[in-house]
Amino acid sequence: MILYNVTSSVDPEVAEEWVSYMRDEHMPDVMATGYFVKSQLLRLLNEENDGYTYAAQYYCINTDQLDEYQRMAAPGLSANLETRFPGQYVSFRTVLEVLD
Repeated sequence: MILYNVTSSVDPEVAEEWVSYMRDEHMPDVMATGYFVKSQLLRLLNEENDGYTYAAQYYCINTDQLDEYQRMAAPGLSANLETRFPGQYVSFRTVLEVLD
């Protein structure tokens, strides 16, 4: 199992709206692509900056599925998020292997 983790630092002024958008639109759209089997949204509790930090996590069966998602679906979905919240968040992505 592969965990695709997208960590985002979000401006405080839009954090509540960003979370709602992630829950109600973005994450369901990502799941609708069919590449992932599970997702979850988390908030970091040990903040060291002035914003809010969240982790959107998506689980897929293997790296081939993740690679295909990143080629076929991710660019459009990322563009939608950037259009909705231009310059109001910064994200970085990590890929992890689930060991148990």
